[in-house]
Amino acid sequence: MTAIASAESTALPTTDRRLLTGIFAALGIVMAVWGARMPAVQAAAHLTSGELAVVLLGAAAGLVAGLQVAGRLAERHGPSRLLVSPMVLFGVALVVLGQCRTLPSLALGAAVMGVAHGLLDVGANTCAVHVERAYRRKIMQSLHAAYSVGALCGAALAATTTWMPYDVLFTAVGAVTVLGALGAVPAVRAAQHLDDATGQPSTEDEASPSSSRVTVWVLGALAAGCLLGEGAAVDWSAVHLHSLHSSEATAATAYALYSAAMATGRIFGDRLTTRFGAPAVVRTGAALAAAGLGAGLAVGTVPAALLGWTALGLGLSTAVPSLISAAGRGGPRAVAAVASTGYLGLLTGPAAIGALASLTSVPTALALPVLLAAAVALAAHRALETR
Repeated sequence: MTAIASAESTALPTTDRRLLTGIFAALGIVMAVWGARMPAVQAAAHLTSGELAVVLLGAAAGLVAGLQVAGRLAERHGPSRLLVSPMVLFGVALVVLGQCRTLPSLALGAAVMGVAHGLLDVGANTCAVHVERAYRRKIMQSLHAAYSVGALCGAALAATTTWMPYDVLFTAVGAVTVLGALGAVPAVRAAQHLDDATGQPSTEDEASPSSSRVTVWVLGALAAGCLLGEGAAVDWSAVHLHSLHSSEATAATAYALYSAAMATGRIFGDRLTTRFGAPAVVRTGAALAAAGLGAGLAVGTVPAALLGWTALGLGLSTAVPSLISAAGRGGPRAVAAVASTGYLGLLTGPAAIGALASLTSVPTALALPVLLAAAVALAAHRALETR
């Protein structure tokens, strides 16, 4: 009986890990498909750049709202309950967005998708913290790697199906997402044992000064600095390369290299954090990000710029998963707080860079993510060492 019980206890976290890997990958695929076909959505609805910004603002507002609500729901009902229903809503929202042709309907649909994204983000990351505890070894990096790989696959899918009407693609991907979520119901029910076992912070975490509200906000600020770098890569890497007179194909390569480097770093991140500890890995990575992109901006050539964006992706790859893992010890609300603050950097960072670029130049404005990466390198060790 003891051997059987031991085998069952080992199988449960393994099943939970596979479940969460699928959820993180699906999240990455859907977001990449939506983002990659955005120009087609804009053209079909005859949106100006300003009107498209309203749609994106709706998505951002929904995301922030979902994150805020998710912390309370996960704390009250358990994070595993924020997996199936939000994923179904996520898939349905993508299908609906494929049918929208007006600004109000697109803004509303994007807001609903944002809410689902926020709920999933907190539910999946909090469950990931619990599964990591059950495993008794680092797995958070590999789960976030699944998101990065999913995003790469989603971008590739969107790029190779440009011949297909985007509404057909959205319907297909959304339907598969919904079916996958419904098919995962048995595994999610099995995972609910973790809600009761580790759903709240331990007595040690509650008593520790490091789990104070101040520490949570410090972790959030570091996440915001890292995600501002991600936002810079998404919106400004191609612009940066174009300012260096590269071809359009080469300019697009910058973000692809950034994404591939981030996925690679997360694939090996669990081994690195297990061997050297999260504080050392995050500090070293952030220093690499700052030095790499800083050198790329200073040299001012296309090859140097490509290497700089690659270094930024590799260097920041382990930071956010480690910060989320640290925050998770304070419970779902701590995860929600760190995620909310972090996403502010992702959402507002590109606009701030744009404002600086209008006053100075693109390379000068891109010094902002360099400086923030350096700040993460300086502050990460103290923020993470007590976690």
